[in-house]
Parts: sequence; structure tokens; C-alpha cells
Amino acid sequence: MKAQIWDTAGQERYRSIASSYYRGAVGALLVYDVTDRNSFNHVPMWLKEVEENAEKDCLIMLVGNKMDLNEHRTVFVRDGRSFARKNGLAFIETSALDATGVDTAFQRILQEIYKMQMKKQLKKVAHGEEMGQKQGSVSRGQAISLQTHSEQTAEEQPKGGCC
Repeated sequence: MKAQIWDTAGQERYRSIASSYYRGAVGALLVYDVTDRNSFNHVPMWLKEVEENAEKDCLIMLVGNKMDLNEHRTVFVRDGRSFARKNGLAFIETSALDATGVDTAFQRILQEIYKMQMKKQLKKVAHGEEMGQKQGSVSRGQAISLQTHSEQTAEEQPKGGCC
């Protein structure tokens, strides 16, 4: 599997270009800072952006970051879990500082994307499409690419640093 990861850091200045990165996306991590209630308050806006611009069955995971700063929390686990449940999102808390849960978040969403893509392929086969005869079908031993964005040239790449 190949994953392309774009990080806008939730900054408004990237909002106008972010929609182009959502196009064709099959998964998204919406990350907020558990010590910054304002970042959590912006999650509905970013969720709407993803829902309007990504694939209709895009898998979305809500991620509360900085769980290592528990004494400075303004967004509690129950808040994140409740929002995720109400909106049909997966949920996890992480700490980028000490790497707690970071690998788990990526692994979980990538595993779910893989399962979803495999189910789509199986549905195609079950609906009478013979493997190897229709474009987009998968034959035994063939690699499945989950990349939905075309490769970008250097001129198309966003300018500035990326993390």
C-alpha cells in the first residue's frame, strides 16, 4: 500500500488549497490538540471540508493529540469520543511527543482502508465481473494501489515545509 500524507496543521491559510488534497482521498485523520479547546471547536469545519471534497466513503479518524499533557487538558476523552460517535468516526488519542498511539492511528486507518478496498474488489467479482477482464479488477498476486491522487510534478507540489 502507498499512502500520501498531507498536513495542513489546521491552519486557515491552507484551507483554500486543502480541498484539492482531499479530492480522491479514501482516508483522513482529523487531529486536534487536547490542550486547546479552540482546535477541537474547529473539527466540525474540517470534517465538513473532508466530507465535501473526499471520496463519499472516505474513512475518517478523529485524533486527540498531546495526551501526555493531561494536566493542561481542555478537551477530555469523553468529548472526543462523543463527537466521534455522533459523526461515525473512529477515535484515538495520541502523543506525538512520546509517540504514544501514533503508529496505532496510522495502522488502524490504513488497515480499514485496505479492508474497504478489498470489499469493493470482491463486490465487483460477485456482481459477475471476471477477474482480469475488466479494467480496475485485481488478479491473484497483483498489487493493489490505494493511491488515489495522481503523482504530482515538482511545480504542483505545495511550497514550503512539510512535516
